Amino acid sequence: MSNTSQKHRDFVSEPMGDKPITALAGIGEVLGGKLEEQGFDKAYVLLGQFLILRKDADDLFKDWLKDSCGANSRQADLCSSCLKEWCSSFL
Repeated sequence: MSNTSQKHRDFVSEPMGDKPITALAGIGEVLGGKLEEQGFDKAYVLLGQFLILRKDADDLFKDWLKDSCGANSRQADLCSSCLKEWCSSFL
């Protein structure tokens, strides 16, 4: 049995394209709305922030996500894991 959600598996199974921010695991409507208010309206925009904050330094991105939109630790972990796996597959 996999430890990832269907949302996570769907996201990492294909190129990102123009997916909305809420397509990322850990990002629902509320957090997505807060991120959109800050200009992070698409998954690829958040990927850019993830890469700027060094995809291998997980805690930096997770802390930023918590501070910027109020994500809890689980949501930050899910989102970071989703982006990290996507990068491993497509970058």
